[in-house]
Amino acid sequence: MASGIPNAMERPHFIGIGGAGMSGIAKILAQRGAKVVGSDAKDSATAESLRALGATVHIGHAAEHLADDASCVVVSSAIRADNPELTRAAELGVPVVHRSDALAALMRTSRTIAVAGTHGKTTTTSMLAVALTELGLDPSYAIGGDLAGPGTNARHGDGDLFVAEADESDRSFQKYDPDVAIVLNVELDHHANYASMDEIHESFEAFVAKIPVGGTLVVGEHAGARELAARVSGRPDLTVVTVGEDEGADVRIRSITPHGMTSEVTVVLPDAGEITFTVSVPGRHYAHNAAAALAAGVRLGLDPAGLAHALTAYTGVGRRLQLKGEAKGVQVIDSYAHHPTEMTADLEAMRAAAGDRRLLVVFQPHLFSRTQELGTEMGQALTLADASVVLDIYPAREDPIPGVTSAMITEAAEAAGARVTAVHDKASVPDVVAGMAAPGDLVLTMGAGDVTDLGPRILARLSD
Repeated sequence: MASGIPNAMERPHFIGIGGAGMSGIAKILAQRGAKVVGSDAKDSATAESLRALGATVHIGHAAEHLADDASCVVVSSAIRADNPELTRAAELGVPVVHRSDALAALMRTSRTIAVAGTHGKTTTTSMLAVALTELGLDPSYAIGGDLAGPGTNARHGDGDLFVAEADESDRSFQKYDPDVAIVLNVELDHHANYASMDEIHESFEAFVAKIPVGGTLVVGEHAGARELAARVSGRPDLTVVTVGEDEGADVRIRSITPHGMTSEVTVVLPDAGEITFTVSVPGRHYAHNAAAALAAGVRLGLDPAGLAHALTAYTGVGRRLQLKGEAKGVQVIDSYAHHPTEMTADLEAMRAAAGDRRLLVVFQPHLFSRTQELGTEMGQALTLADASVVLDIYPAREDPIPGVTSAMITEAAEAAGARVTAVHDKASVPDVVAGMAAPGDLVLTMGAGDVTDLGPRILARLSD
């Protein structure tokens, strides 16, 4: 068995290997020398990047894709029980491993930072991965999006640090035992898995309980995160570090000064004093993410000034206010925001960056359950745009819920005074946007589904 490959993962088979979380684990295993095989519903750039690492990627799901000598089958919570490859695994007696267990096994021999929270996980994990790499520490990392520089969401490094995004959506983050955990915020989401805020808090408490003796919990200033800190404050073997703009924060953000698509951030650390550095994406929430990353790295013994300087090397991650291009004086930017809090944060950031320019939004709701619970708030968030286009709901892993449509969002937006247009044919969106946009406008494609595909098409239509 090659060094660094956990037991029973020498010949893994991934069902849904193209997913953000699954592909990251597959890449690390391939880089460590495992014989990686997997399948996905459609071909993609991610599938090609896996093939470049030596992995075999089948398109479509079929029982024959699972080799008889597979050592395990790796699945995510999105894989249905009747998947033919999963059925074949049961027939062959091949062990089935959840992706969270696979990632936990990969991290076991490293010093780890796990980044959790309802929003901001991918950005903060990415900031740490870039900064640690810039410092020459050669970290391993697994992220839910592709870094702008390396163009990948995961890497096996020879250093002793591992940075991972910790997903609360299906409680899988409870499998990890990080030396330092970051919890940026705690808010009700993932309504198919959580019925109340009490369940959300219980889940985050279970995650924090896995931090070993002498470990650290870094929390943002979000009310839910601070409540979590209060709930675990009775544990004497855990250091809690608060980050925020409030006077009592352990790592205090003294100022955030916007400069177009960047921000200058000044923080005050207990032993290092005042440090100023640049964050390459606009918005207060991204400045808070960077401060949390700084606090976590310092707790692992990194030099504060050196780490702050290294954070300036972060240039973004795919779908997190990512500039897709410009045509006829119109910039097109992509946002992964799909929860009202995320939408509001990104829209406020782009509103500030736009100045006197108009901000046009193409929003695709993600999941029927989320729209059912938060559709009104999504519509209200769209009042921050000058005009919006709202698409049909992207179902992802869910079946439709009777009566739940994107009309819930458009009606709420109109009631709040927003200018909004419902478009049911996604293919017509480039024409619609071209008819709305004028030189100097910013167009923001927003959502966690395939709305991201529209950016290049809108640019092409504007060029025409």
